[in-house]
Amino acid sequence: MTDRKAQLAANLAKVEERIAAACTAAGREREEVTLIVVTKTYPASDVRILSELGVRHVAENRDQDAAPKKAECSDLPLLWHFVGQLQTNKVRSVVGYADFVQSVDRSRLVAALSKEAVLAEREVGCLVQVALDAQESGRGERGGVGVGGVEELADLVAQSPGLRFDGLMTVAPLTGAYEGRQQQAFERLMDLSTVLRRTHPAANMVSAGMSSDLEQAVAAGATHVRVGTAVLGVRPGLR
Repeated sequence: MTDRKAQLAANLAKVEERIAAACTAAGREREEVTLIVVTKTYPASDVRILSELGVRHVAENRDQDAAPKKAECSDLPLLWHFVGQLQTNKVRSVVGYADFVQSVDRSRLVAALSKEAVLAEREVGCLVQVALDAQESGRGERGGVGVGGVEELADLVAQSPGLRFDGLMTVAPLTGAYEGRQQQAFERLMDLSTVLRRTHPAANMVSAGMSSDLEQAVAAGATHVRVGTAVLGVRPGLR
């Protein structure tokens, strides 16, 4: 085993322990929570190692990094999530490789995704990104739509050819009413998910929690956690 593989295996084991412990504390089964490893800024070689270690879901937030990385790893049994703010001029490329786009936050983006998915003859899973730091139907500092705009956007995704409405995503807000209150923020996301599932019963994905707050996300009921640093290490430039 190479040094890097040993390092990633050890980090992955620690994250698995954290998720398992959080599930136990919340009275949930470990199988209820899917780990997505956020591989942004890290090379395709790390993605290959993660696949060898059993990881099945990876995420990227920049198309210019993700597209070539996916091409290098096209032989691997992975599901790719796009989690960054997405500009419409990058949609065609993203639709070419992303199985899920977790950052859907405006109608113009839905229209662009639908158009390109139909042209590519693909079905793309979409999560509406909820901005809990935004005004009722406004945009958040880190993308996302305010609570008041979620239902309309979810309906639009569900009605759009080539797209599948799979659920909701959020990032714990750095400002506003939920600043420093990650679990309460994630519980609010779960409440929104419960309401939406009355009309979209299959949209049961709730993506919340990262390296620093995955326990709070699991406690709130998240189905997917997005972990980068805790698995891959501190990113270059962030040391």
